[in-house]
Amino acid sequence: MTKIKICCIANREEAELAIKYGADAIGLVSEMPGGPGVIDYDTIIEVSKSVAGRIDTFLLTSKRTTTEIITQLKSCKTSTIQICDSLIRGSHLDIKNELPEVKIVQVIHVVDESSVDEAIEAAKTADALLLDSGNQKLAVKELGGTGRTHNWELSKQIVESVSVPVYLAGGLNPANVKEAIETVHPFGVDICSGLRTNGNLDETKLSEYVKLVKACG
Repeated sequence: MTKIKICCIANREEAELAIKYGADAIGLVSEMPGGPGVIDYDTIIEVSKSVAGRIDTFLLTSKRTTTEIITQLKSCKTSTIQICDSLIRGSHLDIKNELPEVKIVQVIHVVDESSVDEAIEAAKTADALLLDSGNQKLAVKELGGTGRTHNWELSKQIVESVSVPVYLAGGLNPANVKEAIETVHPFGVDICSGLRTNGNLDETKLSEYVKLVKACG
């Protein structure tokens, strides 16, 4: 069964909606250079604490050193860290040694063939990968939440090349998620803006989306 992650959760009410409709994980977005869904640490801590043990909680971070990421995790206490940029100091193993109970998901922004090599390397130490449509090379980095799809054939190649679970993100919505799953065969799908109306998580869209994903098996 394809796992369902609902990202950009804004508050406890949205987290409870995700749980109500059978999501497997939620994403809580900390400070980013741009993009939607950023909430303050107090809210992240509140939501993480309120749903602990009922659903996996992903902290999305733009930090690039393991020291900073470990500090975030110790206060937020999420079950998973989603590293949205490349590390410049430290490694996944540093986080595992300090916080062995936390799962590490490394984001790979799928741009071209080089992204496949990047994914294969990251999969050596990460617990899972998440394939997104950002661009780390822009003056203001895009680290997720773009609402754009990317080349799913490259994503499929990554899924076939690594042994860790792979989540697919980037421009997914109820209209295209079936095709995305059938093309890429990911472990899970991750969605943010595709389920929102006027910035809020839309219960009708959420319900439809979960049914579509579960129907894919």
